[in-house]
Amino acid sequence: MLTAPTGALAQSSSGPLRIEITEGVVEPLPYAVPTFVAESAAAQQWADQISRVVAEDLTGTGLFREIPREAHISQITSFSSPVQFADWKAINAQALITGAVDVDGSGRVLVKFRVWDVFAGQELGQGMQFAGTPEGWRRMAHKVADQVYSRITGEGGYFDSRVVFVSETGPKDRRAKRLAIMDYDGANVQYLTDSSAIVLAPRFSPGGDRVLYTSYFTGFPRIHVLNVGDVQSRILDTAQGVMSFAPRFAPDGRTVVYSLNQGANTDIYAMDIATGQSTRLTNTPSIETAPSFSPDGSQIVFESDRSGVQQLYIMRASGGEATRISFGQGRYGTPVWSPRGDLIAFTKQNAGRFHIGVMRTDGSEERLLTASFLDEGPTWAPNGRVIMFARETQGAQGASALYSVDISGRNLRRVRTPEGASDPSWGPLQ
Repeated sequence: MLTAPTGALAQSSSGPLRIEITEGVVEPLPYAVPTFVAESAAAQQWADQISRVVAEDLTGTGLFREIPREAHISQITSFSSPVQFADWKAINAQALITGAVDVDGSGRVLVKFRVWDVFAGQELGQGMQFAGTPEGWRRMAHKVADQVYSRITGEGGYFDSRVVFVSETGPKDRRAKRLAIMDYDGANVQYLTDSSAIVLAPRFSPGGDRVLYTSYFTGFPRIHVLNVGDVQSRILDTAQGVMSFAPRFAPDGRTVVYSLNQGANTDIYAMDIATGQSTRLTNTPSIETAPSFSPDGSQIVFESDRSGVQQLYIMRASGGEATRISFGQGRYGTPVWSPRGDLIAFTKQNAGRFHIGVMRTDGSEERLLTASFLDEGPTWAPNGRVIMFARETQGAQGASALYSVDISGRNLRRVRTPEGASDPSWGPLQ
């Protein structure tokens, strides 16, 4: 197999097509997705929709460029028919995705697909089939796209995932906020809370079945945990009469780290969810907050102003001495460890601008990916290649919206939501 530098596509007649995405793709890989074949009349309504979502997923990465259907020479009329590779070469389709949709006797939608390396004239991997309810047709499309992405890039996909966020409505000085959950691309929005109390900073559990968040339901910030699909949340008994906020799950899902404010001091604590027992992890006369675990659960990155200005620090998960890792100009906050374990994303404020950036876990190789009036709150895609964050526009009526960007700094895209949105947390693959 050949690979190419700086993310360019590579191919050979003897090995499968592959995209190397270490530094971002300069020339996206051209591919074709003919409308999936409807193998029964009942499947007709799903065939085009599913193939369209597959194409949107792939093109949205910035790594792939779809060849318009009107340019196709061949037509795929049967899933089992031989592929006319010469026709696809003629339009420079280097990857071809074919599929078929059917509906079985119980009403389940069946989706099968194949991925072809056109110039090598061979299939990448083996064909697969997914089955689901008609309501879950988008999930099946995302699963297909994840498989295509993985076979061509060699990395895990992220399309079959969800994001929990704060949905915002109303003017800036009277903004109503409620928790919402959606597919990674903004589809299928569902509301988890009403707007009767301010909610902040929702965070998915490692399994995607629970959400931690901060709520002002009792009049001051308290941490709540909600099972996704339930209506009623419960308050974590961190401490009575004091503010608790910035919660996040440990990778095992059994421990929560959070900040507790007492007087002018804020420290980081860890709580065993089953027993309710809390352990103090920091103890300094400063503000420590926004803790985030390393993927193996052994370390925590957090922000602190112990140096006089907000900077990033790393300590053992059990607490103790912390090591400062940020040393650039400006203020650093909201650090989040990549699921790969190799990078830490953060918010940076410097010279009147906000940025989303990444750095190595030792603070080296800092790179700023965005710049605007207000960018904040990064969250990682499950494969560690894309970051989502909130961007607020300037002015008295400034609204907040969600954006995503590749870790190379390329492919900045707005994520569609029905209302204003902030505080995203990207969940695991479903």
